[in-house]
Amino acid sequence: MIRMPFALSTRLALRLAACCCALPVCVLTQDAPETPTDTGAWSQWRGPLGTGAAPTANPPVTWSETENVRFKTPLPGYGHGSPIVHGNRIFLTAAIPFGPELEPVPDDAPGAHDNATVTQRHRFVVLAIDRTTGEVAWQHTVHEQVPHDVYHKSSTLVAASAVADDEHVFAFFGSYGLYALDHAGKVTWQHDLGDMQIKHGHGEGSTPALHGNTLVVNWDHEGESFVVAFDKRTGEERWRRDRGEVTSWSTPIIVEHDGRRQVIVSATGALRAYDLVTGEVVWSCRGLSHNVVASPVAANGMVFAGSSYEKRRMFGVALAGAKGDVTNTKNVVWRRQRSTPYVPSPLLYGDWLYFLNHYQGFLVRVHAPTGREPARPLRLPGMREIYASPVGAGDRIYVTSRSGATLVLSHKPEAPRVLAHNVLDDSFSASAAIVGDELFLRGERHLYCIARPAAK
Repeated sequence: MIRMPFALSTRLALRLAACCCALPVCVLTQDAPETPTDTGAWSQWRGPLGTGAAPTANPPVTWSETENVRFKTPLPGYGHGSPIVHGNRIFLTAAIPFGPELEPVPDDAPGAHDNATVTQRHRFVVLAIDRTTGEVAWQHTVHEQVPHDVYHKSSTLVAASAVADDEHVFAFFGSYGLYALDHAGKVTWQHDLGDMQIKHGHGEGSTPALHGNTLVVNWDHEGESFVVAFDKRTGEERWRRDRGEVTSWSTPIIVEHDGRRQVIVSATGALRAYDLVTGEVVWSCRGLSHNVVASPVAANGMVFAGSSYEKRRMFGVALAGAKGDVTNTKNVVWRRQRSTPYVPSPLLYGDWLYFLNHYQGFLVRVHAPTGREPARPLRLPGMREIYASPVGAGDRIYVTSRSGATLVLSHKPEAPRVLAHNVLDDSFSASAAIVGDELFLRGERHLYCIARPAAK
């Protein structure tokens, strides 16, 4: 994103990290091949490939409040986690305030003008919505508490997305717990990892990463940071590694290369890869900025990570032979120091990386294997604040803004061009999900299913 005043830049970043950031890049299933495939579900924050792309899907190009809306479901409370679609269920997380208000934080308290104070008890809930009708199938409260901290005004207390497989739904509420539920909404195990001490009080936002029977949670904050792996079936801790890191909002990704699975996490100190089985550090690469929000993406033996806070940094790292500190080695295939992503994570679609300059209305396209940028960033008409990460399907790019607008652009060898400008009566910070012919948009007030009318 482009440089902005400290207060505005920081608050948006942290806040959206939770919404936009999210899940593993090459997240694989048990005994999965090295290259993940489009499974026809959106079971994690960045979709079936962990890259934001659903190559076999074909959602509509145009819509409005009266066109191509299959359902519009009112949502309780608030949250910025993306829709997670598995089978005939859509899973969401939310926080619902209730009860009498407590004494408010004074107006002259640190961060009071940038952050939202929390003066009520909250229910932290997981929802399952019927994918066909849009009706709420169940809503389960997993925790109740007066939150211990503030959050940025542009965000919410619940910004991480859920993760799902055939048997479980995993909901991470940060300081308010990690929960495994079955598809009927029953909690099967849970963990309290403590209270996060978040930089500037801007909230929490990293989503867990799931691979086979292992669930990975990153816990970067102003206290003792760590990354931890759990057995998804029992909640038993498999390993934990301390991290000399400060607050970040980036979601881990899990990739496989040469038969070895690696957990890759972006952060201020370094982009690091951990062995999924042992938790040992495989390699690291220094050079990102503070306040890392965007999650990395990976495919075809390369990992791509970027940030944009007090400095612009992005690079592509080759996995072949990566070991130890690769910062000044040939494993770093390319670098860039301008027009890099801040809040929204990149979209990796074919050989092309698409990302927003900071979180503003300029779309950058880079050739992923080489880092080559064939044209200047594309100005996105009518788009300003963009927290949702771009997604791709049907040879198209979908970019959604907080104003309620979604631009649809072409994904072709030539420069992208605008195909449609669609506006809904809501504000969107959560990243979209795409499954088959359906596009799911989680707004501040509603969940939309965008799809063509069924043939008569």
